[in-house]
Amino acid sequence: MPAMEDRNRDGRGMLEGLLAASHLMPLELLPARVTEHAATAGLNEVLIYIADVQRHALRLLTGRGEDAGQAADHEEAELKIEGTLPGRSYQYVEVLADRSTDAREHHWWVPLLDGTERIGVLRVTPAADTAHVRQDMVALASLVALILVSKRGHSDSYARLTRTEPMNIAAEMQWHLMPPRTYADGRVVISAAMEPAYRISGDAFDYATAGPVVHLSIFDAMGHDTAAGLTANLAMATCRNSRRQNAGLMEITEQIEQALLEQYKQTRYTTGVVADLDTRTGILTWVNRGHHPPVIIRGGRWTSELRCQPAHPMGTGLGLETILCREQLEPGDRIVLYTDGITEARGPGDAEFGLRRFIDFLIRHNADGLPVPETLRRLVRAVLEYHKGQLDDDATVLVCEWIGPDPGDTTEAKNQAGLTSP
Repeated sequence: MPAMEDRNRDGRGMLEGLLAASHLMPLELLPARVTEHAATAGLNEVLIYIADVQRHALRLLTGRGEDAGQAADHEEAELKIEGTLPGRSYQYVEVLADRSTDAREHHWWVPLLDGTERIGVLRVTPAADTAHVRQDMVALASLVALILVSKRGHSDSYARLTRTEPMNIAAEMQWHLMPPRTYADGRVVISAAMEPAYRISGDAFDYATAGPVVHLSIFDAMGHDTAAGLTANLAMATCRNSRRQNAGLMEITEQIEQALLEQYKQTRYTTGVVADLDTRTGILTWVNRGHHPPVIIRGGRWTSELRCQPAHPMGTGLGLETILCREQLEPGDRIVLYTDGITEARGPGDAEFGLRRFIDFLIRHNADGLPVPETLRRLVRAVLEYHKGQLDDDATVLVCEWIGPDPGDTTEAKNQAGLTSP
């Protein structure tokens, strides 16, 4: 019993000490403070790795300003996600042992998660390998992730670490505008991807919850410049402002149009879809303003485009009728919203990636049992490779799976988000 009490006290002391230290701690001190407090629980070494913007690599947080190359003196300053053990831990959200080192002292790779958003991994070297120590590693990873999220929004060091090349001004705006790329509860799993990550201009996605209703939206502003980013920002800000004042979907799009007309006098516009999913009933309602129709994947086997008469793009002032569309979903249905950069990316022989190839990719990787966020990460890589790494247009996809009406039953949400027990 005393040994158990000591173990609990050490693990609890580690978390309490780090939490207390975090309140007045700049991000640069996090690696040192984690190492200091982890040692009290028998975790001899802890390294923090953060995924880059494009989810290609895991980069070491050193606490020295995080300019590219500042961690170069460390032998494992950057780890590829593809084909590595830490990459697998990140991809599949698994706690994995690395026994390739000295048999007496091996490492563990532990995912860093903010809810279901994958942030990176910890490399932990414990003094002993027991179930209790593994629990402490997972608990430490959870706290480190929360601290990272609380500090990254005002940390240039974090931004520098996650970038492998310069980012244009429009992309700077867009990434700070977007919600996290992954969200899940007992009712839905939502995941999104957007490229080209460093040169995005007019694409934007959004989601939010309000009681039983989940809101989804996607925008594709005209142009490929900073003004396109400003247009998308205005559209999304108006959408959020309107729905937070309980406006309906049709009214939301009308207010977006009015805001764009006032600002740009018909010289700028955006297409888009705004939608609400009532998770109690599975009824999806949406308004299409000159955009590609939503796609439904049902049973992991077949798809259907949700046809409904679109109105004119917002900001054009063409005066076409706006129609509220409705569809009854089944549990397990996936709603897919996308912009034309996904399907119109051109490869060999000037052939488009295409809607069929896009949807087949989603279905095939779902059948392989991949988590939704990992499927989208691989989709973006496939689109980029198809287009030889250079996209001519923004490419964005937002996927929402309706699991059912119960927010408390999170088993399926964990499966789809890739969460596993340690």
